[in-house]
Amino acid sequence: MSPSIHRLTRFPLVLLLLLLAYTQSWANTPAGLGEQYVSAKKSKGSFALAASGKVAPLYASAQDWPGVLRAAKDLQADVQRVTKRQPTLTTDQDPKGKEVVLIGTLGKSPLIDGLVKAGKLDASALTGKWETFVVQTVDKPMAGVDRALVIAGSDKRGTIFGIYDVSQQIGVSPWYWWADVPVKEQKSLYVAAGRHSQGEPKVKYRGIFINDEAPALQNWSKEKFGGVNSKMYAHMFELILRLKGNYLWPAMWGNAFSADDPQNPVLADEYGIVMGTSHHEPLTRAHDEWRRFGKGAWNYQTNAPALQEFWRGGMQRMGTRENIVSIGMRGDGDEPMSEESNIALLERIVADQRKIIAEATGKPAEQTPQLWALYKEVQDYYDRGMRVPDDVTLLLCDDNWGNIRKLPKPGEKPRSGGYGIYYHFDYVGGPRNYKWLNTNPLPRIWEQMHLAHEYGANQIWIVNVGDLKPMELPISFFLDYAWNPDQIRVTDVAAYTQRWAAAQFGEKHAADIADILAKYAKYNARRKPELLDQKTYSLATGEWATVVAEYNQLLTRAEAINQKIPAASRDAYYQLVLHPVQACANLNELYYTVALNHDAAQKGQANTNELAEKARALYAKDAEITKRYHALAGGKWNHMMSQTHIGYTYWQQPNEQKMPEVKTLATATTSAAAPAPTPAATPKPAAVSGAGFVEADGYVSMEAEHYTKAVNAGSVTWQHLPDLGRTLGAMTTFPVTAATEAAPGGQSPHLQYTITLQQAGPVTVHAYLAPTLNFTAGKGLQYAVSIDDEAPQLVNLHTGMVADNGNRPWERAVAENIIIKTSQHNVAAAGTHTLKFWRVDPSVVLEKLVISRGTLPATYLGPPESPVAGAAAGKGSVGRR
Repeated sequence: MSPSIHRLTRFPLVLLLLLLAYTQSWANTPAGLGEQYVSAKKSKGSFALAASGKVAPLYASAQDWPGVLRAAKDLQADVQRVTKRQPTLTTDQDPKGKEVVLIGTLGKSPLIDGLVKAGKLDASALTGKWETFVVQTVDKPMAGVDRALVIAGSDKRGTIFGIYDVSQQIGVSPWYWWADVPVKEQKSLYVAAGRHSQGEPKVKYRGIFINDEAPALQNWSKEKFGGVNSKMYAHMFELILRLKGNYLWPAMWGNAFSADDPQNPVLADEYGIVMGTSHHEPLTRAHDEWRRFGKGAWNYQTNAPALQEFWRGGMQRMGTRENIVSIGMRGDGDEPMSEESNIALLERIVADQRKIIAEATGKPAEQTPQLWALYKEVQDYYDRGMRVPDDVTLLLCDDNWGNIRKLPKPGEKPRSGGYGIYYHFDYVGGPRNYKWLNTNPLPRIWEQMHLAHEYGANQIWIVNVGDLKPMELPISFFLDYAWNPDQIRVTDVAAYTQRWAAAQFGEKHAADIADILAKYAKYNARRKPELLDQKTYSLATGEWATVVAEYNQLLTRAEAINQKIPAASRDAYYQLVLHPVQACANLNELYYTVALNHDAAQKGQANTNELAEKARALYAKDAEITKRYHALAGGKWNHMMSQTHIGYTYWQQPNEQKMPEVKTLATATTSAAAPAPTPAATPKPAAVSGAGFVEADGYVSMEAEHYTKAVNAGSVTWQHLPDLGRTLGAMTTFPVTAATEAAPGGQSPHLQYTITLQQAGPVTVHAYLAPTLNFTAGKGLQYAVSIDDEAPQLVNLHTGMVADNGNRPWERAVAENIIIKTSQHNVAAAGTHTLKFWRVDPSVVLEKLVISRGTLPATYLGPPESPVAGAAAGKGSVGRR
């Protein structure tokens, strides 16, 4: 239903009420998927996991996978964490007792196979499935047992996921160790009657990539564990499994997973983690191993025998452990191949690598999972015709900034190896590194990974998470969404965040915490902290003042909650919520103060030196905030926030922080201080009659979601993307796989906006669009614009844009997290008009529209939204959600 313009002021309230009603159904549930089936209250037919001071004993078969038995010990510890009573765990005798917990894997556990054979457990939902589990009660499962809670898996990880699902249901966060999330004590735990399962995951391999790990994770691991070794990885493996992930690319800059600690791959296999190596590390060999053990140049044309020997050693070391083997080749150190490299050579490299795989494993190459990453220039080789065997997964990539570069074409012949996605939450490279804090809003992650899902790239999803911390929320979301993208709709993202907050901190403050988490990620995404400087936002328009006021309001809210939550939760709260808000609010105020100082110095104002001192104090405060983080939990996380983030002069990080330059004046040269800028004000309604958004100061500014009417056609409908974008929400069309609209016009899909212009003449329409890339490999994604009855004017988002360092349109789009395109129009008369935004290509995401008749004010986020005729003026906040 399309909101009419005169109801805009009530629209946010309606959304809020709907959201509150919806989220009530999510109360007291874990952050992951599925229903809540464990309660502190007894219900009809429920199973007493803990009651009357007793806990049900746990049983598993000694013949089961070692990883299953290890996870069963974690469940034993988790029940003790929650109830303060430790259940027994038995693996060497038949269970006895009134109520017991039976854990096991189909085909591996005599306990579970016996239940199936006796007709006590229906295995039809497990047989032949990938990583599937059921949790259910069974009456009289065997002699000497009245009732059993059965946790059964289709395979090793299926059972492990079932175990950890129960752990999460009883209140143990996957982040209990990695973020010090406390466990709420419960005296009683009842598992609801019935059969509980999350089905089979939609994405087969779901994982994270630890990357760019120096100085933070590298120095932390060295201090706490003696290195990036199996002692550290044991915690990481457990986290991945608790999050129902199954795949890891390990730390690789100066680290070598298998060579540094031979227990690393052994332990990964025992836990049940599928290992891989990054996109430029072939045949399980870490890049640093070539520096240590390689002979000659990393050049296949001149040194093929040495490279083959090196790769063969990697495959022989792998043995029968679960791996996805990266194939192909890039230059040494993740650089492009040399200019003389060609497709024929690369195809020969792949063919030779597959011979090595077959020889080392003793089975056809296609029986070993492999991927070829179309990263950076490698995608160009694919586009120019290079091909690999059909069983190899094509790992498609984003542009390192969260915008997917390429997807399979709808209706394309399926590959037996399928397609995957390599995504980024962290990056080292141009136009600038971003490694410090989370800058990845969930709505944009949802929108891009929804594209991947709908276009069939569902074999592998792996995301570069840097040091792992502080990416806790986006990691949870990425892996939960990968399990079943159909279960988290775009309108569920805010509720997901609230559910996640409740799982870490309880229900009482979950709504406020979720809003803070969403806002700071949204604010940080406007421009990565590493790209900020005193010139980012406009002083003259009050934009800088508004941005800083919003950060500080967020900080005030976060600090108030910190005083209200239990003391036991404050270490977790500081890591997950307060620290990033505090750090980013301070950083933005630092650059704002430097901007005020420079302005004051130019004008010779008396407060110039005072502002310089304030800037120095804010710079010093940044270090104090880091120090506070490092002191948490008795210094548990020392070094983890040591990433430099102030003082960049080009793409690469500075080795040390550097105070931004400030100006000082001799007292005798100063004049009276000017009043501080105030936040940007909403334009006053123009003194003209009309309707819709009213022109003031030569422009009309409108948020995309505040349309007058949405016109759908056939299966194509307009979809609101809540909170996606730099200012409010966004609009796009679903399904994202629908064909291009070859001739927009008439009743083809479009959005209408009612505007009132003060005079006739030429105008420019500025469309603010999410920086979606041309993933269809055509000439570029297009939309069209018209005013009143003129013919729609086609506009291409990607003219001159190539996702590569040095391409200025792309660098600007990712740095500013926006693409702004313009079209020229002529209005015949002053008064009321209808602006139409037409769908042409799928997945064009509109955030904002501005109509101007001259030069717009110099702002970063664009002019605040214009007033609506006949309605109370809105807040006009650049960060309004």
